[in-house]
Amino acid sequence: VQLQASGGGLVQAGDSFTLSCTASGRAYRSGAMGWFRQRPGEGRIFVAAVNWKDGTKYYRESVQGRFTVSRDNAKNTVDLQMTDLKPEDTARYYCAADRTMYSSYWYPEYWGQGTQVTVSS
Repeated sequence: VQLQASGGGLVQAGDSFTLSCTASGRAYRSGAMGWFRQRPGEGRIFVAAVNWKDGTKYYRESVQGRFTVSRDNAKNTVDLQMTDLKPEDTARYYCAADRTMYSSYWYPEYWGQGTQVTVSS
């Protein structure tokens, strides 16, 4: 599985922004795809994920209600729609996929290259 993320850039607090990830291969279709983020000096943390088969979605608490993860079966893409962005959302965002469905222990096998999102106050 190869993952290619697009989007990323500089936005202002309160703005909306969408990241997109295109997947090649089909191994992830039994599992889930999602997004992680990483700030300088910190570890990579879970943001959102969607189980590919049934579309069940999962979010970290700090983005619940502001971010929406969605998948497109025909295009093999997973988007992360971000609204009401805050400076603390500034991070490098990574698309990820795994053969297993999401769980609290989910740590994907496949990763994209990451894309930077910077939110100015």
